[in-house]
Amino acid sequence: MEQTVEQKLKALWAWQSIHTKVDKIRQVRGELPIEVADLEDEIAGLETRNEKIRSELDELEDSIVSRKNMIKDAQAAIKKYETQLNEVKNNREYDAITKEIELQGLEIQVCEKRIREAEFEINNKTELYETTEGNLNYSKGELDVKKQELENITSETQKEEDSLLKEAEASENNIDDRLLKVSNKLRKSFRNGLAIVSIERDSCSGCHNKIPAQMQSEIRQRKKILVCEHCGRILVDEEIASEES
Repeated sequence: MEQTVEQKLKALWAWQSIHTKVDKIRQVRGELPIEVADLEDEIAGLETRNEKIRSELDELEDSIVSRKNMIKDAQAAIKKYETQLNEVKNNREYDAITKEIELQGLEIQVCEKRIREAEFEINNKTELYETTEGNLNYSKGELDVKKQELENITSETQKEEDSLLKEAEASENNIDDRLLKVSNKLRKSFRNGLAIVSIERDSCSGCHNKIPAQMQSEIRQRKKILVCEHCGRILVDEEIASEES
């Protein structure tokens, strides 16, 4: 059976009233869900940063070990060449061995320089790692507190919210698809989630702009669905609002 406009308006107001109760429950949680999500993202970022620093520290430490081994090899080569100097038979051999000793000496100097640079970088990265670790531990502590707060609030209101959401879903059966689609779109358009509003003190209770007297009269007749000319919300008269509140 086709619904009358009055029945449609009452169904819309009932649907909106249920969602308004759900919105109020969620408002109690405030910004906590967002804060928890932000902290989780921050912690993930800090953990990724410290993993990268730890990897870089490992590479630097490996490079120091490698350079120290190269120094040992160069020192062993120098000793070998110095022994060979005692056995040279001409100036050409002497010059060649002396050149090799010089090259190995330069290799040692380069390795020692790279070791000093790596040690300096290790000190800087270790300091950064410790700072990041401190921030990470602090953020984890904050997250535990926020999660507990959110869990406490949610546990107190979840049962009521679930019941209301089921009620809201059931109420959609009384609203035709086109009106429901429009109403859902309106709800998403406004931060307070109000798609269907009443007349209050001759004004739209959604945007608080005055409603012309002629339009108020038409709304009270419940012959057609009218929207606020300023905000586009669907309007119902005061009596429907009071009946369903």
